[in-house]
Amino acid sequence: MLVGVVVNPVAGMGGRVGLKGTDGRVEEARGRGAEPRAEVRAEEALVALRDAAPDVEVVTARGAMGERAADTVGFDPRLVDTGGELYRTDAEDTRAAVRELVAEGVDLILFVGGDGTAADVAEALGGADTETPVLGVPAGVKVYSSVFAHTPREAGRTAASFDRVEEREVADIDEEAYRDDELRASVRGVVPVPVGSVQESKSRVDGNVEGIARGFADDVRDDTTYVFGTGGTVAAVERELGVEPTLLGIDVWRNGAVLERDASEDGILDALGERNVVVVSPLGGQGFVIGRGNQQISPAVLRRSELEVVAAREKLRGLDALRVDTGDLELDAELAGWTRVRVGRDEYRMARIV
Repeated sequence: MLVGVVVNPVAGMGGRVGLKGTDGRVEEARGRGAEPRAEVRAEEALVALRDAAPDVEVVTARGAMGERAADTVGFDPRLVDTGGELYRTDAEDTRAAVRELVAEGVDLILFVGGDGTAADVAEALGGADTETPVLGVPAGVKVYSSVFAHTPREAGRTAASFDRVEEREVADIDEEAYRDDELRASVRGVVPVPVGSVQESKSRVDGNVEGIARGFADDVRDDTTYVFGTGGTVAAVERELGVEPTLLGIDVWRNGAVLERDASEDGILDALGERNVVVVSPLGGQGFVIGRGNQQISPAVLRRSELEVVAAREKLRGLDALRVDTGDLELDAELAGWTRVRVGRDEYRMARIV
Protein backbone atom coordinates (compact mmCIF):
# COMPACT_ATOMS: atom_id res chain seq x y z
CA MET A 1 0.00 0.00 0.00
CA LEU A 2 1.28 3.43 -0.96
CA VAL A 3 0.10 6.36 1.18
CA GLY A 4 0.67 9.97 0.21
CA VAL A 5 1.15 12.47 3.03
CA VAL A 6 0.88 16.24 2.86
CA VAL A 7 1.17 18.49 5.91
CA ASN A 8 0.12 22.13 6.13
CA PRO A 9 2.77 23.10 8.70
CA VAL A 10 1.06 26.34 9.77
CA ALA A 11 -2.39 24.80 10.28
CA GLY A 12 -3.83 25.44 13.72
CA MET A 13 -1.24 28.01 14.79
CA GLY A 14 -3.87 30.70 15.30
CA GLY A 15 -6.09 28.70 17.66
CA ARG A 16 -4.49 29.07 21.06
CA VAL A 17 -3.60 32.72 20.48
CA GLY A 18 -7.22 33.58 19.69
CA LEU A 19 -7.00 34.22 15.93
CA LYS A 20 -9.68 31.62 15.07
CA GLY A 21 -7.59 30.55 12.08
CA THR A 22 -4.28 31.09 10.33
CA ASP A 23 -5.31 31.93 6.75
CA GLY A 24 -3.33 35.06 5.88
CA ARG A 25 -2.36 35.57 9.53
CA VAL A 26 0.71 33.36 9.98
CA GLU A 27 3.09 36.18 10.86
CA GLU A 28 0.58 37.67 13.27
CA ALA A 29 0.18 34.27 14.92
CA ARG A 30 3.94 33.96 15.26
CA GLY A 31 4.09 37.46 16.70
CA ARG A 32 1.59 36.43 19.37
CA GLY A 33 3.78 33.51 20.33
CA ALA A 34 1.97 30.76 18.43
CA GLU A 35 3.80 27.48 17.99
CA PRO A 36 3.35 25.02 15.10
CA ARG A 37 1.27 21.96 15.95
CA ALA A 38 0.57 20.29 12.60
CA GLU A 39 3.78 18.24 12.46
CA VAL A 40 3.13 16.81 15.92
CA ARG A 41 -0.34 15.78 14.79
CA ALA A 42 1.14 14.28 11.63
CA GLU A 43 3.57 12.23 13.69
CA GLU A 44 0.72 10.85 15.83
CA ALA A 45 -1.14 9.74 12.71
CA LEU A 46 1.96 8.23 11.11
CA VAL A 47 2.85 6.27 14.25
CA ALA A 48 -0.64 4.71 14.20
CA LEU A 49 -0.30 4.01 10.46
CA ARG A 50 3.12 2.41 10.95
CA ASP A 51 1.94 0.24 13.82
CA ALA A 52 -1.21 -0.92 12.02
CA ALA A 53 0.44 -1.49 8.62
CA PRO A 54 4.22 -2.08 9.01
CA ASP A 55 4.68 -2.71 5.28
CA VAL A 56 3.08 0.54 4.13
CA GLU A 57 5.15 2.84 1.93
CA VAL A 58 4.97 6.63 2.26
CA VAL A 59 5.48 9.29 -0.37
CA THR A 60 5.38 12.89 0.76
CA ALA A 61 6.48 16.47 0.13
CA ARG A 62 9.78 17.90 1.28
CA GLY A 63 10.65 19.42 4.61
CA ALA A 64 7.86 20.50 6.93
CA MET A 65 5.19 19.36 4.46
CA GLY A 66 5.68 15.73 5.44
CA GLU A 67 9.27 14.60 5.05
CA ARG A 68 10.32 15.65 8.53
CA ALA A 69 7.37 13.96 10.29
CA ALA A 70 7.79 10.76 8.28
CA ASP A 71 11.51 10.63 9.07
CA THR A 72 10.83 11.22 12.77
CA VAL A 73 8.61 8.15 13.13
CA GLY A 74 10.89 5.86 11.14
CA PHE A 75 9.62 5.89 7.56
CA ASP A 76 12.00 6.20 4.62
CA PRO A 77 9.69 8.26 2.43
CA ARG A 78 9.87 8.88 -1.28
CA LEU A 79 9.72 12.60 -1.96
CA VAL A 80 7.86 14.84 -4.39
CA ASP A 81 8.74 18.45 -5.07
CA THR A 82 6.17 21.23 -4.75
CA GLY A 83 8.54 23.91 -5.98
CA GLY A 84 8.11 25.95 -2.80
CA GLU A 85 10.44 26.64 0.09
CA LEU A 86 11.22 23.84 2.51
CA TYR A 87 9.68 25.33 5.64
CA ARG A 88 7.49 28.25 4.52
CA THR A 89 4.53 27.03 2.51
CA ASP A 90 1.23 28.29 1.17
CA ALA A 91 -1.99 26.95 -0.34
CA GLU A 92 -0.46 26.46 -3.78
CA ASP A 93 2.24 24.26 -2.25
CA THR A 94 -0.51 22.06 -0.81
CA ARG A 95 -2.28 21.85 -4.14
CA ALA A 96 0.99 21.11 -5.96
CA ALA A 97 1.84 18.35 -3.49
CA VAL A 98 -1.58 16.73 -3.98
CA ARG A 99 -1.15 16.77 -7.77
CA GLU A 100 2.30 15.17 -7.46
CA LEU A 101 1.01 12.50 -5.08
CA VAL A 102 -1.79 11.63 -7.49
CA ALA A 103 0.78 11.31 -10.27
CA GLU A 104 2.74 8.90 -8.07
CA GLY A 105 -0.29 6.60 -7.97
CA VAL A 106 -0.90 6.65 -4.21
CA ASP A 107 -3.74 4.58 -2.80
CA LEU A 108 -4.71 7.30 -0.33
CA ILE A 109 -3.74 10.88 0.51
CA LEU A 110 -3.46 11.57 4.22
CA PHE A 111 -3.50 15.35 4.67
CA VAL A 112 -2.85 17.26 7.88
CA GLY A 113 -4.59 20.59 8.46
CA GLY A 114 -8.04 22.12 8.83
CA ASP A 115 -10.95 23.03 6.60
CA GLY A 116 -8.85 25.45 4.54
CA THR A 117 -6.34 22.68 3.80
CA ALA A 118 -9.20 20.32 2.96
CA ALA A 119 -10.52 22.87 0.45
CA ASP A 120 -7.09 23.10 -1.20
CA VAL A 121 -6.91 19.29 -1.41
CA ALA A 122 -10.39 19.11 -2.94
CA GLU A 123 -9.50 21.76 -5.52
CA ALA A 124 -6.36 19.90 -6.54
CA LEU A 125 -8.21 16.60 -6.82
CA GLY A 126 -10.87 18.19 -8.98
CA GLY A 127 -8.23 19.56 -11.32
CA ALA A 128 -6.45 16.21 -11.49
CA ASP A 129 -9.68 14.35 -12.40
CA THR A 130 -8.96 11.47 -10.04
CA GLU A 131 -10.86 9.23 -7.64
CA THR A 132 -7.96 9.00 -5.21
CA PRO A 133 -9.43 8.89 -1.68
CA VAL A 134 -8.31 11.37 0.96
CA LEU A 135 -8.49 11.49 4.73
CA GLY A 136 -7.90 14.48 7.00
CA VAL A 137 -5.79 14.48 10.14
CA PRO A 138 -7.36 17.21 12.33
CA ALA A 139 -4.81 19.95 13.00
CA GLY A 140 -6.51 23.23 12.12
CA VAL A 141 -8.56 25.68 14.12
CA LYS A 142 -11.63 25.01 11.98
CA VAL A 143 -12.17 21.26 11.52
CA TYR A 144 -15.86 21.05 10.67
CA SER A 145 -15.85 19.11 7.36
CA SER A 146 -16.84 15.46 7.26
CA VAL A 147 -13.51 14.41 5.73
CA PHE A 148 -11.51 14.29 8.98
CA ALA A 149 -10.91 11.44 11.37
CA HIS A 150 -11.88 12.14 14.97
CA THR A 151 -8.23 12.14 16.08
CA PRO A 152 -4.80 11.79 14.46
CA ARG A 153 -4.41 8.23 15.70
CA GLU A 154 -7.78 7.24 14.32
CA ALA A 155 -6.71 8.75 10.99
CA GLY A 156 -3.63 6.52 10.91
CA ARG A 157 -5.57 3.40 11.83
CA THR A 158 -8.31 4.10 9.29
CA ALA A 159 -5.74 4.74 6.54
CA ALA A 160 -4.16 1.38 7.26
CA SER A 161 -7.32 -0.71 7.15
CA PHE A 162 -10.07 0.85 5.01
CA ASP A 163 -11.71 -1.26 2.30
CA ARG A 164 -14.28 1.14 0.86
CA VAL A 165 -14.93 4.85 0.46
CA GLU A 166 -17.89 7.21 0.36
CA GLU A 167 -18.40 10.73 -0.93
CA ARG A 168 -18.04 13.44 1.72
CA GLU A 169 -18.39 17.23 1.61
CA VAL A 170 -15.58 19.69 2.24
CA ALA A 171 -16.90 22.85 3.91
CA ASP A 172 -14.87 25.94 4.66
CA ILE A 173 -15.63 29.03 6.72
CA ASP A 174 -14.92 32.66 5.88
CA GLU A 175 -12.21 33.40 8.46
CA GLU A 176 -12.60 37.17 8.39
CA ALA A 177 -16.32 36.86 9.12
CA TYR A 178 -15.53 34.17 11.72
CA ARG A 179 -13.20 36.57 13.55
CA ASP A 180 -16.11 39.05 13.64
CA ASP A 181 -18.35 36.42 15.30
CA GLU A 182 -20.23 35.59 12.12
CA LEU A 183 -20.35 32.02 10.81
CA ARG A 184 -20.41 31.81 7.00
CA ALA A 185 -19.80 28.35 5.59
CA SER A 186 -19.79 27.09 2.00
CA VAL A 187 -19.27 23.71 0.37
CA ARG A 188 -15.92 23.67 -1.43
CA GLY A 189 -16.03 20.21 -2.94
CA VAL A 190 -16.96 16.56 -2.60
CA VAL A 191 -14.20 13.96 -2.21
CA PRO A 192 -13.97 10.18 -1.64
CA VAL A 193 -13.13 9.39 1.99
CA PRO A 194 -12.43 6.00 3.63
CA VAL A 195 -15.30 4.57 5.63
CA GLY A 196 -14.09 4.36 9.21
CA SER A 197 -13.68 6.60 12.22
CA VAL A 198 -14.56 9.82 10.39
CA GLN A 199 -16.47 12.71 11.93
CA GLU A 200 -19.75 14.06 10.62
CA SER A 201 -20.11 17.61 9.36
CA LYS A 202 -20.89 20.26 11.94
CA SER A 203 -24.64 20.86 11.97
CA ARG A 204 -26.95 23.27 13.71
CA VAL A 205 -29.42 21.74 16.15
CA ASP A 206 -31.91 24.11 17.71
CA GLY A 207 -33.42 23.51 21.13
CA ASN A 208 -34.72 25.30 24.20
CA VAL A 209 -31.75 26.65 26.14
CA GLU A 210 -33.54 29.18 28.37
CA GLY A 211 -33.89 26.72 31.23
CA ILE A 212 -30.22 25.76 30.95
CA ALA A 213 -29.17 29.41 31.18
CA ARG A 214 -31.42 30.16 34.16
CA GLY A 215 -30.37 27.06 36.04
CA PHE A 216 -26.71 27.81 35.47
CA ALA A 217 -27.17 31.39 36.69
CA ASP A 218 -28.90 30.10 39.82
CA ASP A 219 -25.84 28.00 40.67
CA VAL A 220 -23.10 30.56 40.00
CA ARG A 221 -20.61 30.93 42.83
CA ASP A 222 -18.77 34.15 43.71
CA ASP A 223 -15.50 32.34 44.38
CA THR A 224 -15.36 30.76 40.93
CA THR A 225 -13.84 31.86 37.62
CA TYR A 226 -15.92 30.76 34.63
CA VAL A 227 -14.35 30.17 31.22
CA PHE A 228 -17.14 30.31 28.67
CA GLY A 229 -16.62 28.38 25.43
CA THR A 230 -18.07 28.93 21.98
CA GLY A 231 -21.55 28.47 20.57
CA GLY A 232 -25.13 29.52 21.06
CA THR A 233 -25.93 27.49 24.16
CA VAL A 234 -23.02 28.89 26.15
CA ALA A 235 -23.83 32.36 24.78
CA ALA A 236 -27.33 32.04 26.28
CA VAL A 237 -25.74 31.33 29.66
CA GLU A 238 -23.55 34.42 29.35
CA ARG A 239 -26.51 36.62 28.45
CA GLU A 240 -28.40 35.35 31.50
CA LEU A 241 -25.45 36.59 33.55
CA GLY A 242 -25.56 40.01 31.87
CA VAL A 243 -22.60 39.37 29.56
CA GLU A 244 -22.63 40.12 25.83
CA PRO A 245 -20.93 36.95 24.60
CA THR A 246 -18.20 36.43 22.06
CA LEU A 247 -20.15 33.82 20.13
CA LEU A 248 -17.13 32.20 18.46
CA GLY A 249 -14.51 33.09 21.07
CA ILE A 250 -13.73 32.48 24.72
CA ASP A 251 -14.81 34.81 27.55
CA VAL A 252 -13.67 34.68 31.18
CA TRP A 253 -16.00 35.93 33.96
CA ARG A 254 -15.89 36.14 37.74
CA ASN A 255 -17.99 37.89 40.39
CA GLY A 256 -20.11 39.77 37.85
CA ALA A 257 -17.18 41.09 35.79
CA VAL A 258 -15.73 40.05 32.44
CA LEU A 259 -12.01 39.49 32.99
CA GLU A 260 -11.13 38.53 29.40
CA ARG A 261 -13.14 38.84 26.21
CA ASP A 262 -12.29 36.73 23.14
CA ALA A 263 -9.34 35.43 25.14
CA SER A 264 -6.19 33.64 24.05
CA GLU A 265 -4.78 30.72 26.00
CA ASP A 266 -2.41 33.07 27.85
CA GLY A 267 -5.23 35.45 28.67
CA ILE A 268 -7.29 32.62 30.14
CA LEU A 269 -4.40 31.32 32.20
CA ASP A 270 -3.68 34.78 33.60
CA ALA A 271 -7.33 35.20 34.64
CA LEU A 272 -7.82 31.85 36.37
CA GLY A 273 -8.35 31.82 40.12
CA GLU A 274 -8.45 29.23 42.89
CA ARG A 275 -11.57 27.52 41.56
CA ASN A 276 -12.26 27.48 37.82
CA VAL A 277 -15.01 26.01 35.64
CA VAL A 278 -14.79 25.62 31.86
CA VAL A 279 -18.29 25.75 30.35
CA VAL A 280 -18.73 24.11 26.94
CA SER A 281 -21.43 22.72 24.68
CA PRO A 282 -20.96 19.95 22.10
CA LEU A 283 -20.85 20.71 18.40
CA GLY A 284 -24.04 19.62 16.71
CA GLY A 285 -23.56 16.51 14.59
CA GLN A 286 -20.01 15.91 15.89
CA GLY A 287 -20.15 15.89 19.67
CA PHE A 288 -16.81 17.60 20.26
CA VAL A 289 -16.72 19.66 23.44
CA ILE A 290 -12.96 20.36 23.28
CA GLY A 291 -10.68 20.56 20.25
CA ARG A 292 -12.86 22.05 17.52
CA GLY A 293 -12.77 25.85 17.31
CA ASN A 294 -11.89 26.31 20.99
CA GLN A 295 -8.18 25.47 21.15
CA GLN A 296 -7.69 28.43 23.50
CA ILE A 297 -9.08 26.07 26.14
CA SER A 298 -5.78 24.24 26.22
CA PRO A 299 -4.56 21.31 28.32
CA ALA A 300 -2.96 23.82 30.68
CA VAL A 301 -6.34 25.51 31.20
CA LEU A 302 -8.20 22.23 31.57
CA ARG A 303 -5.78 20.85 34.15
CA ARG A 304 -6.60 23.82 36.40
CA SER A 305 -10.37 23.65 35.87
CA GLU A 306 -13.51 21.61 36.22
CA LEU A 307 -15.41 20.84 33.01
CA GLU A 308 -19.15 21.59 32.81
CA VAL A 309 -21.12 20.58 29.73
CA VAL A 310 -24.43 22.17 28.76
CA ALA A 311 -26.62 21.07 25.87
CA ALA A 312 -30.20 21.17 24.68
CA ARG A 313 -31.94 17.80 24.92
CA GLU A 314 -32.43 17.75 21.15
CA LYS A 315 -28.71 18.17 20.51
CA LEU A 316 -27.70 15.52 23.02
CA ARG A 317 -30.18 13.01 21.61
CA GLY A 318 -28.58 13.36 18.18
CA LEU A 319 -25.10 12.36 19.40
CA ASP A 320 -23.71 8.89 19.98
CA ALA A 321 -21.07 10.28 22.37
CA LEU A 322 -19.20 13.40 23.41
CA ARG A 323 -15.63 13.79 22.20
CA VAL A 324 -12.45 15.59 23.19
CA ASP A 325 -9.28 16.17 21.19
CA THR A 326 -7.06 18.29 23.42
CA GLY A 327 -3.75 17.45 21.77
CA ASP A 328 -2.65 15.75 25.01
CA LEU A 329 -3.31 12.00 24.87
CA GLU A 330 -3.04 11.54 28.63
CA LEU A 331 -5.54 14.31 29.27
CA ASP A 332 -7.92 12.90 26.66
CA ALA A 333 -7.82 9.60 28.56
CA GLU A 334 -8.43 11.37 31.89
CA LEU A 335 -11.46 13.20 30.51
CA ALA A 336 -12.97 10.05 28.97
CA GLY A 337 -15.89 8.43 30.73
CA TRP A 338 -19.34 9.43 31.89
CA THR A 339 -20.07 13.06 32.62
CA ARG A 340 -23.12 15.03 33.72
CA VAL A 341 -24.69 17.35 31.14
CA ARG A 342 -27.10 20.13 32.12
CA VAL A 343 -30.11 19.92 29.77
CA GLY A 344 -32.57 22.09 31.70
CA ARG A 345 -32.93 24.39 34.68
CA ASP A 346 -32.57 21.57 37.20
CA GLU A 347 -32.30 18.63 34.86
CA TYR A 348 -29.25 16.62 33.86
CA ARG A 349 -28.41 13.69 31.63
CA MET A 350 -25.37 11.43 31.69
CA ALA A 351 -23.26 11.28 28.53
CA ARG A 352 -20.07 9.44 27.72
CA ILE A 353 -16.90 11.21 26.59
CA VAL A 354 -14.83 9.03 24.26
